[in-house]
Amino acid sequence: MNTKYTFGSKLTAWLSAIAVAAILVGASASSVSAQDAAAPAAAPATDAAAPAAAPATDAAAPAAEPGLAGAPTGGANEIENPYGIEHMLKEGDFVNRTTFIILALMSAGSWYLTIMRLIDQAIIMRQADNAQKNFWGAGNLKEGLKKLEPDSTFRTIVEDGLKAAEHHDGKLTDQIDLNEWVAMSLHRATDTVSYRLSAGVAFLASVGSTAPFVGLFGTVWGILNALIKIGVAGQVSIDKVAGPLGEALIMTAIGLVVAVPAVLGYNMVVRRNKIVLERLRNFSADVHAVLLAGGAKRA
Repeated sequence: MNTKYTFGSKLTAWLSAIAVAAILVGASASSVSAQDAAAPAAAPATDAAAPAAAPATDAAAPAAEPGLAGAPTGGANEIENPYGIEHMLKEGDFVNRTTFIILALMSAGSWYLTIMRLIDQAIIMRQADNAQKNFWGAGNLKEGLKKLEPDSTFRTIVEDGLKAAEHHDGKLTDQIDLNEWVAMSLHRATDTVSYRLSAGVAFLASVGSTAPFVGLFGTVWGILNALIKIGVAGQVSIDKVAGPLGEALIMTAIGLVVAVPAVLGYNMVVRRNKIVLERLRNFSADVHAVLLAGGAKRA
């Protein structure tokens, strides 16, 4: 009896659950059908409203065109640096501009002298190669002299040596030994070339040693002016401090840019001068030996 009741109760519960599920499915289907039926009715309303909205959009489009035409281009978006060298020169005082001009002149002078000395050295080295190739193959000094270039430094040395040997007799120079007299003449000719090659070397050394301090002076002066402006304004912010101090430090950078090439140029010119003068002295010593051996008289 209890078993039948229990089975009947379970059967009744299952049937009730199936009935509830069927009701819910039916309700959902009815809702979807109602929405599908309402959609055609809403579509005409939307289609009807579209033509009305379209003219408004088309009417607003011409008004937006002038705005597009006046929009900033890519070039207009470029921001000019307010803390560069140009701004420093425009806003700087007489001391800042004078310091910058001095550094510019020092840089131009050092570059010019370095290039000119290197050119002079290259010319003399080429003349030395020519003298080594053609001069010593001649029968005597005068024949060798004709094989040298008219403006050759080595031709000048030979000419001075010949003049010293030929015009030694019958003058006050008789009191000087021929060896010493010829040696002195050749030495003077070599020193003349040495002085010409050394022209401007002192300037390069001066620029290399003083340019950083000139730039540092400009930096100190710029920082002083920046602090004065900040004190007068009474406000301290990163834009008021970074700009003026950055412009002041530019002077130190310019001083280093001027000094480093000057130092390198000085070392290069001095080193090459030693090589050139060594070749000149060797050639002069050889000419001296030939003159004492009677080469000038045999000519």
